[in-house]
Amino acid sequence: MLIRVEGIVIRAVDYGEGNRILSVLTKQAGKLSMMARGAKKVKSRFSAISQPFTYGEFVVFRSSPQALGTINAGEMIRSHQRLREELILSAYAAYLAEMTHRLVEDGERVEGLFEQLLAAFQSLEDGKDAAIITNIYEMNMLAVAGFMPQLDACVLCGGNSSELIAWSASQGGVVCRSCRVRDPQAMEAGPTVLKLLRLFQQVDLRRIGNINISPANKMQLSHLIRSYMDAQLHVRWKSRDFLDQMLKVHFDES
Repeated sequence: MLIRVEGIVIRAVDYGEGNRILSVLTKQAGKLSMMARGAKKVKSRFSAISQPFTYGEFVVFRSSPQALGTINAGEMIRSHQRLREELILSAYAAYLAEMTHRLVEDGERVEGLFEQLLAAFQSLEDGKDAAIITNIYEMNMLAVAGFMPQLDACVLCGGNSSELIAWSASQGGVVCRSCRVRDPQAMEAGPTVLKLLRLFQQVDLRRIGNINISPANKMQLSHLIRSYMDAQLHVRWKSRDFLDQMLKVHFDES
C-alpha cells in the first residue's frame, strides 16, 4: 500500500551501511517510522529529505499499518537548514523533536500537533525567543501526554481565589496560600508568571508575534515547567541536557 504524506523528520538513525530509519511526524497519519534506503550516501535522492527537522512530502510503501514503511519518493518542502547549522538553534530543535518522538506513539495522530511543531521550527528560524517558543511547546506536549497542570484553581482544595501563590510540581499545579504548607517543596509563582502559564496553554504558535518577557520571568517559567515535567513524566531528556550545556557555554562566553 502506497501512502502520500507531508511530514517533519523528528528522528534519524543510521541503519546498516547506507540506510536511515526515520521517525516522521506527518500531517495526515500521525507519527510514522520509515526506511530511507541509501540515504547515507552523498548522491542519494533521499539524502536531503532524511535530515533532521526537514519538512517534506513522502511517498511511502507499507505492507501493513503496523509495518515499517519504505520511502519510494520524497520532495523537500522546507529544509530548516538553519536549525542544523546553528548550534544553539539545533539544540532547541532537537529538544522539541525528542519530546515529540517520545510522547507520541507510532501511528498516533494528535490534532494540530503537526502544525504546532512546524510553526515552532519556523519561529526558531525567524529569530523569535527560542526559550519561550520551547516553553509553549512543552505545555503542548504535556497536554499530549495527558499531564496538563491545573492552573485555574488550587490543586489541593479547589479554591480559585486570588490566593493562588505557589506551584506544586508533585501535586500537579497551583496551590493557594492556605494549602501551601501541605507541600513544603512548592515554589513561589507570582501572578504574572501564572498568567503567562495559562496563556501558554492556549496560544497557537502559528499566530505568535514578538515576545517580550523579562529575563527573571523567563527563568522562572522554565524552572516551573521543567520541574513539573520531571515530576510528572519521569523522563530523562538527553537533548535537554545538551541544550543546557550549550546555553551555559554561550552565556559563560558572553
